[in-house]
Amino acid sequence: MPIITLPDGSKKNFKSPVTTLEVAESIGPGLAKAALAGKVNGKLIDTCIPINSDASLNIITSKDQEGIEIIRHSFAHLIGHAVKQLYPEAKMAIGPVIEDGFYYDISYKNPFTLNDLESIEQRIKKLIKQNYKVIVETVSHQKAKETFLRRNESYKVEIINQIPSSEEIKLYKHQEYIDMCRGPHVPNTSHLSSFKLMKVSGAYWRGDSNNEMLQRIYGTAWKNSKDLNSYLKKIEEAEKRDHRKLGKKLSLFHIQEESPGMIFWHPKGWAIYQILEQYIRTIINSKGYQEIKTPQAVDRTLWEKSGHWEKFKDDMFTTTSENREYAIKPMNCPCHVMIFNQGLKSYRDLPIRLAEFGSCHRNEASGALHGLMRVRNFIQDDAHIFCSENQIQEEVNNFIDLVFEVYKAFGFDSVLIKLSTRPEKRVGSDQIWDKSEKSLSDALDSKGLEWSLLPGEGAFYGPKIEFSLKDCLNRIWQCGTIQVDFSMPERLGAAYISETGEKKVPVMLHRAILGSFERFVGILIEHYAGNFPVWLSPIQVMVMSITNRNNEFCLNVKNELEKNGYRVDYDLRNEKIGLKIREHTIQKIPYLLIIGDKEDEKNEVSVRTREGKEIGSMNLKEFMILLEKQIELKGRLKK
Repeated sequence: MPIITLPDGSKKNFKSPVTTLEVAESIGPGLAKAALAGKVNGKLIDTCIPINSDASLNIITSKDQEGIEIIRHSFAHLIGHAVKQLYPEAKMAIGPVIEDGFYYDISYKNPFTLNDLESIEQRIKKLIKQNYKVIVETVSHQKAKETFLRRNESYKVEIINQIPSSEEIKLYKHQEYIDMCRGPHVPNTSHLSSFKLMKVSGAYWRGDSNNEMLQRIYGTAWKNSKDLNSYLKKIEEAEKRDHRKLGKKLSLFHIQEESPGMIFWHPKGWAIYQILEQYIRTIINSKGYQEIKTPQAVDRTLWEKSGHWEKFKDDMFTTTSENREYAIKPMNCPCHVMIFNQGLKSYRDLPIRLAEFGSCHRNEASGALHGLMRVRNFIQDDAHIFCSENQIQEEVNNFIDLVFEVYKAFGFDSVLIKLSTRPEKRVGSDQIWDKSEKSLSDALDSKGLEWSLLPGEGAFYGPKIEFSLKDCLNRIWQCGTIQVDFSMPERLGAAYISETGEKKVPVMLHRAILGSFERFVGILIEHYAGNFPVWLSPIQVMVMSITNRNNEFCLNVKNELEKNGYRVDYDLRNEKIGLKIREHTIQKIPYLLIIGDKEDEKNEVSVRTREGKEIGSMNLKEFMILLEKQIELKGRLKK
């Protein structure tokens, strides 16, 4: 007689094993109709699985995030059902849930087209309308293998061969279609309504380029049409903001096949890049960092000593000279230790903060490259702090303040923080890990910050804090990090003289605020949709003449603004002023100064914003005051 404890603490007694659906029915027909799965003692199960003993039970519906994920996973199976009906020769591989959606990897002789995608979507809708039951059966490995061998599903058979014999296998029956999954899934297709198939792309089986290239169909699914439409609008807005499209439209950068994953910066894009670098340089110099520069190519022996060669050699670009093998540096850390090692250091010298705008190269797979977001050559706003164990918390405290100051300047107020702790395989004693993890958590708590714990997700050499930004579309971008490392300094012979006169290995804090400059520029382009705040805009002011008679005054205005440190361009073409305004508005220049005979006579400029607002006429000094006020609004402008 199982006793079922519900989330509100109430208990229900049953005379025999009971399913989640039966428990829901005992509460009310509305809940029974909405039930997608049960969460029994913290484990998700299908609504039809019997509960044999006393247990706590949460009845999962579409109001729960777990319910949404079950809906999405069930839609992945519907892709399989639809594809097998339309293309019987297709072979199904895997179909997991991903953020905001799902996909299915499929082997088929012909590439799926957009028309095929539409056909699959329409067939899924037809299947949903049939409101058929999804039946789950737990079977032996042998029966599962026989089931898929009969259906010529070689990928499923391969998966079964790799499942330990101690693990159960569940088959989910969608009418004539059978799939394999841990589950749970919706009990009936009536729970599935609001979805859309998004795209088709290529994906290697098991992510290995030596394996067959499969076709991956992506989709998204939500609990109702309102949420689906909201998501699709967000995707549409994201496409408008795509940094690759805006990069071309605004002539910021380009990428070409002769140098895949490496950026050709145009003058305006490079201006933004330099503004970022100058801003970060100024702020870290005020915080006690010393800027350094280290070589691009370093003998492989250093990477072997640091441990990078063993772990990352396949991702390094290498070259040879005079029978020596060099790696083009993929990160800056070992070189910073080399600078620390020059000359004897005392505890009085600590902390030492070494910063570098270091150019790194990583041999990313071509299929993973994505505009500015995933490149092969990038600049890090990298720094390493060499300190004693007792200084960790103070340095982390200072870094947290720095991170929030910088992010606020760029208009990011929402920052997500995660603390990753010791993994199973690690170096260093538990005592050191205890102290390091406590230093990081205490630093976060002392700031009154909300943070989440990621147990076991730290690096093998130490725990870390990750800082992620939330942009105007609520997308999450992991940018900043600070990591404790008590392995590399020892491996590379770093030491300082302690207060007792003994040699001690310093703790090394790896830290970055922006991460990759290239990626951060991409984030900014999309966050602002190219409408950069005045302080970041590559061209802050465009000076335009109405007639050739006004050209001399236009040039004088441009020169005076440049003398005062503003980024200015001018347009003296013999074109209608309406055309000029339209073109430079499209280029998203914050301020357009229009000069005609009237402005020329009064020694004034007519000011217009890129949003089309007419501010009116004023003298140049008044305009510069207005401009300066906008620049001072750093981090407080609307996106």
